[in-house]
Amino acid sequence: MLEQWYRRHLDRAERDISSSGVLPYTYAETRRLTGLGATDLDGIPVDDSTSQGSPALRQAIADRYLPGRAERVMVTHGSSEAIALTLATLLRQGDLVVMPDMLYHALVHYPQLAGCRLRPLPLDHFTAAGTDPEAMDRAIPPDTRAVIVNFPHNPTGTTLTATAYRRLLDRVREVGAVLVWDAATAEMSWSGPVLPDPGLEHPDTISYGTFSKAFGLPGLRVGWCTAPPELIERSFALRDRSTLFLSPIVEAIATAAMRSADALIEPRREQARTNLAVLERWVAEHEGLVAWKPPQGGVCCLLELPGVTDSERFCLELLDLDGTLLVPGTAFGREGTVRLGFGGGEKDLTDGLASLSSVLRTGGGARR
Repeated sequence: MLEQWYRRHLDRAERDISSSGVLPYTYAETRRLTGLGATDLDGIPVDDSTSQGSPALRQAIADRYLPGRAERVMVTHGSSEAIALTLATLLRQGDLVVMPDMLYHALVHYPQLAGCRLRPLPLDHFTAAGTDPEAMDRAIPPDTRAVIVNFPHNPTGTTLTATAYRRLLDRVREVGAVLVWDAATAEMSWSGPVLPDPGLEHPDTISYGTFSKAFGLPGLRVGWCTAPPELIERSFALRDRSTLFLSPIVEAIATAAMRSADALIEPRREQARTNLAVLERWVAEHEGLVAWKPPQGGVCCLLELPGVTDSERFCLELLDLDGTLLVPGTAFGREGTVRLGFGGGEKDLTDGLASLSSVLRTGGGARR
C-alpha cells in the first residue's frame, strides 16, 4: 500500500512531510560537496559494468561500513534490488523467518513468495532485550533460518540499545540463523552512537544500505548489500536475468558520494535534528490530539491520532486542504496513525504541521 499511496497522491502534494528520507540534494550541490568536477565524468566509457558493482565503489562502501571487506559488498539498483536478489537466493519453502510485525514491505514480500513460515512479533519483543536477558530466546526459536529487522525502525524510529543489539547477535549466532539487517537509516541516530554493521562480527549477516535516505540522493537509485561472498555469487543467477549491472556513470557519482559521505550526511543530520526539536514542541502543544514515542533514529515517526478511525480519509482531507502529504498508518497495519517525516526543509515541516493542526482541531477523519 505504501508505494500505491505515493503513486496516487505524490504528484498532488505541495509539501511532503511523510518521507523517511532527508531533503534531496541537487546535482550541483552534490558536485560541490563531493568535489566532483564538471568534466570528471567525461572520460568514463558508457560501457558495461560488473555484476557485483565497480571495484572502486565496493571498496568505498567497505571502507565505511566493513573495513577492507569489499568482497562482501554488492552494489544494486537501490536497496530494493539488493533485498530481492539476496532474499530470493537465501530463502526456501518452509524456512522459519522471525521479524517485527511492522516492516518494510519488500522485506516481508520475498519470504512470503518463497513460502517461508513467518513469525511476526511486536517490535517491543526485540527492544525488550535491553533489560530482559531472555527476551531474544523467546523471540527467536532454535529452528529459525533468518531474522529480518530494520533499525532504526521505519516508521516508528525505534532502535536497539547496545545491550539489545548484543543479545540479538548472540542469539542469532547461537541458533545458527542468518541475520538480515536493514540499515537504510542507520546514519541518523538520536539516542546514541550509530549501531555497527553486524557483519563485522557475525559472518552470516546480510546488511542493506542506500543513498536514498541519509545521503539525500534518492534519485541516484544506488543501494548495496554486504553479505557472505558465496551468497552474492549465487545471486548473480537472478541478476543475469534482470538488471545485470549499474551504469558506470552512476557508479562514479556514487563512489564520489561515498568517499564524501560525511560532507553529505552531516548537513542533513543537523537539519533533521533541528526539525525534530520543532516536532517535539508541536507534539507537546497538541497533547490529547496526538501521541507518540519520540524517534530514537531515522527521520520519521508514527504519530498516533486518538479517536481517528479512518487514517486514509484523514490524510486525504489534509492533502485536499493545502497539499500536505502524510502516509496513513494503514500502510503499516496501524489504523489511527500516520507516518510523519522530519528530514525535509524546515519551512515545509512547519507549514505542514500548521495544516495538520487545522485538520486535527476541526475533527478531520472519521472519529469514534
